[in-house]
Amino acid sequence: MNGRERIALAMQHRLPDRVPVMCQLAIGHYFQNTPFPPHKIWFDSDIFAQALVMLQRRYRFDGILINLPGRPHDFLHQARSIEPTAEGERITWPNGDTTLIPWNDNAQHTVADKTRPTRADFDTIDPEHLDHLDDLTGYIWGIYHIPWLPQKERPGPLNEIPPYFFNTIDSVKALVGDEISVHGEVFSPFTHFMELFGYEMALMNLLMDGGKAHAILERLTEASVAWARAQARHGVDAVLISSAFAGGPFLSPKMYREFVVPYESRVTAAVRAAGVPVYTHTCGRIGDRLELMLETGTQGIDTLDPPPLGNTELAIAKKLIGDKVFIKGNMNPVELLVNNDRDWVIAHATQRIRVGKPGGGYILSTACSVSPMMAPWKLELLTPLAEQLGTYDDISTQQ
Repeated sequence: MNGRERIALAMQHRLPDRVPVMCQLAIGHYFQNTPFPPHKIWFDSDIFAQALVMLQRRYRFDGILINLPGRPHDFLHQARSIEPTAEGERITWPNGDTTLIPWNDNAQHTVADKTRPTRADFDTIDPEHLDHLDDLTGYIWGIYHIPWLPQKERPGPLNEIPPYFFNTIDSVKALVGDEISVHGEVFSPFTHFMELFGYEMALMNLLMDGGKAHAILERLTEASVAWARAQARHGVDAVLISSAFAGGPFLSPKMYREFVVPYESRVTAAVRAAGVPVYTHTCGRIGDRLELMLETGTQGIDTLDPPPLGNTELAIAKKLIGDKVFIKGNMNPVELLVNNDRDWVIAHATQRIRVGKPGGGYILSTACSVSPMMAPWKLELLTPLAEQLGTYDDISTQQ
């Protein structure tokens, strides 16, 4: 059984040959553990695809999450200069803006014109006319991780998907064929809202004028739906809704029901209508809203941060929602980063396999992204453990 088949069965609550293994890697982890320069990984879709597949093969993961949209093939040709510095690679663009790509962390973009707004103003924005959002560099960078969107089809939310967005998907699928499960990612409408205004102001805006916030979320949902549906139709094996800021203490369960559920429901419905599984990534404290998350129509929940990062115990989550959705995660990525005791790493992963395995529907993974500086040997232990401890004895009726 190959990785694509293994994850497909787990997502359907059917028993594969063993528990699948698939971790989401921070982009900085690719910087640290592949031979490619950071600016190529960030801005060159073919190089990023090679990095994704290189580490998937090294760690023998059953799936790959593509967590950057594709780029135009000639995008880096527009750079005025690309210079290595002690902090990282610094790219200067024709308009004077700069992008700093640290050697072990996400890229950071700075606009040259300090008078130019990079986020929207809640008081003056008109929900019915969300034109020129592509002029707001902070929003575009936060959602699409690129300074501007070349060949954008129309003003306002991104409803028409530029063809280059699919470049990484195409490159990855060309490299892995049908052997590995390839997942796309889309940011939730609520994440769009947070990036549009900046995190602090976005949360304040929910309290100042909930009605206006809902009107804006309605429009921003169009962008989430468009990119999610497009990936589903383009042949990914699943779509992950990244909803990082919807856990506690960002939102109470009451606010989650009001400002997240109605809009993520539209995204999940669009993906499911395209015939592709959809699951949700929410960081932090979600133990108090696991059943509430199911109201969005999601088919799986990712991260399940354990204490002290979050408040989700895998055994409780398995009992509470494990028969309704597949679950992925719960390994503590911070403890894995700092603990260099091989026996501890094995015991930590073993406990998750033994709790998550019964009845299927579990994918072994770190709760959130694998940090840039995680020692690779720790991840190299996971698949052999799943092969040893995560097998299902009788799968004859499941395939």
